[in-house]
Amino acid sequence: MSTDSVASPATSSPSTGPSRASRDAARQWVSYLLRRLGGLVGIVIALLVITFLLVQFVPGDPARNIVGVTATQEQVELVRERLGLNNPFPVQALDYVVALLQGDLGNSFVTQQPIVDMIGQRLPITAAVAFGGLLVVLLVGFPLGIAIAFAERRGGAKVGSGIYNVVAGLAGAIPEYITGTILVIVFALSLGWLPAQGGVGFNGFILPAIAVGLAPAAAISRVVRGETRAILGQEYIATARSKRISTGRLLVGHVLPNVATSALTIGGIILVALLGGTVIVEYVFNIPGLGTQIVESILSSDYPAIQGIILTLGLLAALVNLAIDILLGILDPRVLQKGRMGS
Repeated sequence: MSTDSVASPATSSPSTGPSRASRDAARQWVSYLLRRLGGLVGIVIALLVITFLLVQFVPGDPARNIVGVTATQEQVELVRERLGLNNPFPVQALDYVVALLQGDLGNSFVTQQPIVDMIGQRLPITAAVAFGGLLVVLLVGFPLGIAIAFAERRGGAKVGSGIYNVVAGLAGAIPEYITGTILVIVFALSLGWLPAQGGVGFNGFILPAIAVGLAPAAAISRVVRGETRAILGQEYIATARSKRISTGRLLVGHVLPNVATSALTIGGIILVALLGGTVIVEYVFNIPGLGTQIVESILSSDYPAIQGIILTLGLLAALVNLAIDILLGILDPRVLQKGRMGS
């Protein structure tokens, strides 16, 4: 009898411990996701407000801006009626939201093409340019930062570190349109290696991808370099080296997981840099993506196109940021605990 009473708690404790830990982890994830989803909803609302007010508070009469100064008053009034600008402000806002919920972004004032179709045609091109820039970040920024940190840890490469600091600083400071122009002059016009106009064939995406990804690659390389140096200075790394663990195992087992987590913490900033750079670079290389389209729409006062593109790019950025936050929570559960303490 007494044996059973002693054994019972001992046998039950292993089952209650993990279940409690699982419940705590689940609560942390739910709280973390709810906060991130709340942030996403806030961003969507902000995008709706900004794009709606874009037409409402544009300098001058939006209808007059669209038809031009030579149009008659009757033509201006027709456009105002078409835009719904004669309706009360709350009615305009409600109509705008209802149309968006129905997937209706309106038609372009210039081409009369549905904005949804326009975005569907141009978004894949913009995505290809941005993805090319991301490849530059991953294939240049990460390896460069790690290589510099390992070289510095060995006590050498002082000259190389100095050159790296100068080059990385310049690459991060030069605007994308200047980088793109320089690339066109050198590799397209002078050497003739690559086409000056981007977006046509694989070769047409090389220069735009470099122009988009160079500054973010410089930024991420600095983060990776600093994180790698910090990791290599840890005591357990010295212990691993004393056991003659190879550099490859050290890199894969200790450096890369920590570096990836740190890099993800600025993933949102890198994303914004890539999207912003893509908009500019597309116009420089005459690539028929959303970047070129939004510049042309601004110049022609094509407000529905401007609204649709801003909404699309903003929503994409918010969704990718959400995915980055979720991935960061998976790779580093401490993020969940920090968020819980901060809430």
